[in-house]
Amino acid sequence: MKKESYIFGIYPVLEALQSNKHIDKLFVQNGTDKSKLELILSLAEAQNVTINMVPFEKLEKLTRSNHQGIVAFVSPVAFKPFEETVEKILAEKESPLFLILDQITDVRNFGAIIRTAECTGVDAIIIQKKGGAPVSADTVKTSAGAIFNIPLCKVDHIKDAVFYLQGSGVRVVGASEKGQNTVFDAKLSGPLGIVMGSEEKGIAKSVLSLLDESIALPLLGQINSLNVSVACGAILYEAIRQRIS
Repeated sequence: MKKESYIFGIYPVLEALQSNKHIDKLFVQNGTDKSKLELILSLAEAQNVTINMVPFEKLEKLTRSNHQGIVAFVSPVAFKPFEETVEKILAEKESPLFLILDQITDVRNFGAIIRTAECTGVDAIIIQKKGGAPVSADTVKTSAGAIFNIPLCKVDHIKDAVFYLQGSGVRVVGASEKGQNTVFDAKLSGPLGIVMGSEEKGIAKSVLSLLDESIALPLLGQINSLNVSVACGAILYEAIRQRIS
């Protein structure tokens, strides 16, 4: 993590929140007297900032300085409110395309996916507040700046996004090695959400069970999986092929 992407100490963090900097998440030291951080925590909650309780050693490793028990990660982009963004897109577009990332952990994969999503006309990218790669300077660089051209939304749980989209008339499919159909047999036109899972575990089982369909890319070699950013690109371009044909 590059140093300029986070700030630490009670007063610098408080000032950042009061000046509406785009704070992605807070690391608060376990056992810290929360009465000293009351205003910071209330502002963070009001601004929908993720708060993580972490051990002293983690903060020491990050800052090697007097962090006073708190570190704030500054996002280079502002996250958009999920429901408001979805409703706006649905009102403006007949066949919107949403991309839901279930805890992609590698920053470069994340950036590459954002770049491909922007190139294929994805209307919004939805991520979970906890567990995924941070939006950092490396994310911006790998996305080639595409991150500034596409709405990025955070939800408490990926299941929340799936339920909401389905309730809004959006069909939601997910990429899985054990997909019910190949990507070429699946219907990827119309209002659609595509879920891509993490590099290690894929889509969580609890999310997979909610989807309208699971889809797979044919693999003809001896390796049984693709890099998630490559797989995402292949699926998005098949969606585009179906939409323009």
